[in-house]
Amino acid sequence: MISTNDFRTGVTIELDGEVYSVVEFQHVKPGKGSAFVRTRIRNLKTGNVLEKTFNAGEKLPRAHVDRREVQYLYNTGDQYIFMDNETYEQLTLTKEQLGDAIYYMTENMVMWLLMFQGASIGVELPNFVVLKIVETDPGFKGDTATGGSKPARMETGLVVKVPFFIENGQAIKVDTRTGQYIERA
Repeated sequence: MISTNDFRTGVTIELDGEVYSVVEFQHVKPGKGSAFVRTRIRNLKTGNVLEKTFNAGEKLPRAHVDRREVQYLYNTGDQYIFMDNETYEQLTLTKEQLGDAIYYMTENMVMWLLMFQGASIGVELPNFVVLKIVETDPGFKGDTATGGSKPARMETGLVVKVPFFIENGQAIKVDTRTGQYIERA
């Protein structure tokens, strides 16, 4: 059991038979009434984010999620094949289990496989990934003065807003938590 007062980013809990990870939390002590904890939690099976408010000090069951280091190998349609880096066992996850993570995965990328009660429920990506741009509008002289942005399609199908000076074929660093451009790689 874990108290809502002990919430931190990344803590996993069980709620209504599902496994959630705390994305954001805020302890609130209003001038009148009792304290509460406002949270944003992500369902590790579906990837959906839910906003929920708990009473301060409320106890919830802690979910023990095992993390195994895996390497993404390839995909065949809706099946994504991973290799466990310790046992060399090949594991298969579906597109639904991975959710938006498929837009950040490149072949041979190392990440964490999340397992709950012996079943694979998803992956935990590194905070930043390097992706190559395959399609974006050309930049013109003088465009950089405004500090604007343009859409760019990555090799994985992800569309990211990038500065005007970024061109086709360049590699950029993308934050997997927000999907935003960080810098050129």
